Amino acid sequence: QVLFGSRRGSAQFCHISPALALPQEAMAASSADKVLTAISRAGLGLGGLAVVPSLCLFDVDGGQRAVVLNMMTGIDDKVRGEGTHFRVPWLMQPKLYNIRVRPKLIQTTTGTKDLQMVTIHVRMLFKPDVAGLPTIHKTLGEDYDERVLPSIANEVMKATIAQYNAEQLLTLREQVSREIREAIVQRASQFNILMDDVSITHLTYGKEFARAIEEKQVAEQDAERQKFIVAKADQERQATIIRSEGEAEAAKMISEALKEHGS
Repeated sequence: QVLFGSRRGSAQFCHISPALALPQEAMAASSADKVLTAISRAGLGLGGLAVVPSLCLFDVDGGQRAVVLNMMTGIDDKVRGEGTHFRVPWLMQPKLYNIRVRPKLIQTTTGTKDLQMVTIHVRMLFKPDVAGLPTIHKTLGEDYDERVLPSIANEVMKATIAQYNAEQLLTLREQVSREIREAIVQRASQFNILMDDVSITHLTYGKEFARAIEEKQVAEQDAERQKFIVAKADQERQATIIRSEGEAEAAKMISEALKEHGS
């Protein structure tokens, strides 16, 4: 009921039927529903826009290269460089490779030509050949260095060390290092791996050979000491002879002078 007016102190009321208020409430609810629908659609649209870059774009950082696997055609021969690149979601899968120079230390124990055991450490600085990254990914995978470098380094070191005697490894170390370096560089290139440097860092011998070297050094030192003693004695003998000859010559000269001039 709604207050309509009053007459002589008494109020008159007008009664409004509930059926008239229902359309107004329905209109308000419909408007709110439309607003909420529009907001939800806008939110979904913004969310979709935010997801698109992560699905359709990928970044290649400095010092990296990307190999793209196409699920329909296989590995793409084109290598992607640094920057942002487009991809088709779920169809194109990029694989990132580090192309910076990295160190690798390989250790092996092998026998020399005279059957002495030596332990040799070789340090390699390597990186992948960028043009060969698709082949590396096809044949070796992302852990190509672990698959290739230990095997070829051990093969080269054992083959090279077997050509020299244990003592030659000391006297011809630079030559041995050069042969190992050239052989590893040549073998690694077959797997699209580039070597910036290969060098021998440590070379140790077995206990028996080390003891033999020590005994030899001691014997050489004793021989040198004996040579010194003999040379010293010879010099002293020569000095005594020269001194005696000088004294005899002096006595002869004095005797001749006395004969000539009298006493």
